Amino acid sequence: MTMSEPVGQPRRLLVVEDDEAFARTLVRSFERRGYEVRHVPGQAELDAVLQVFEPGYAVVDLKLAGGSSGLACVQALHAHDPEMLIVVLTGYASIATAVEAIKLGACHYLAKPSNTDDIEAAFGKAQGNAEVGLGERPTSIKTLEWERIHEVLAETGFNVSETARRLGMHRRTLARKLGKQQVK
Repeated sequence: MTMSEPVGQPRRLLVVEDDEAFARTLVRSFERRGYEVRHVPGQAELDAVLQVFEPGYAVVDLKLAGGSSGLACVQALHAHDPEMLIVVLTGYASIATAVEAIKLGACHYLAKPSNTDDIEAAFGKAQGNAEVGLGERPTSIKTLEWERIHEVLAETGFNVSETARRLGMHRRTLARKLGKQQVK
């Protein structure tokens, strides 16, 4: 429970997801767990729903329809209620967007596919854990390249043409690299 939810009140969850089938699945699954759930496909609908619905929790897809970024939704949700627990879901995780999501107010960041159990567990881990072990595996050049591409993508609001220009790369080359990573 967040501080904004009185004891005995239903847990309220907002799902910001442009994939209608996945959103329906999440909504039904969380409703079965006792949450009161609302769904919006993107930022354009976010302000309207926040006028009539006060969520204590939110699940936000990182890449929304039309190439818009879920990071803007995270920022708006956090500004609306700094106590809200926000989990970001993405089909292509990177350190750059994870850091940005946390800086903008998300409590956790999960790579897809994630299910209701994963998301609910992430809400419970909002405080972080200083005991998490450090990775032993060195980062590969391909991973570093992908993280840099994703960092610039996030900076440009997922504008592929501008990202390619900033990276000094042909747009088609970047599009091929993104296609190999199954961007969603």
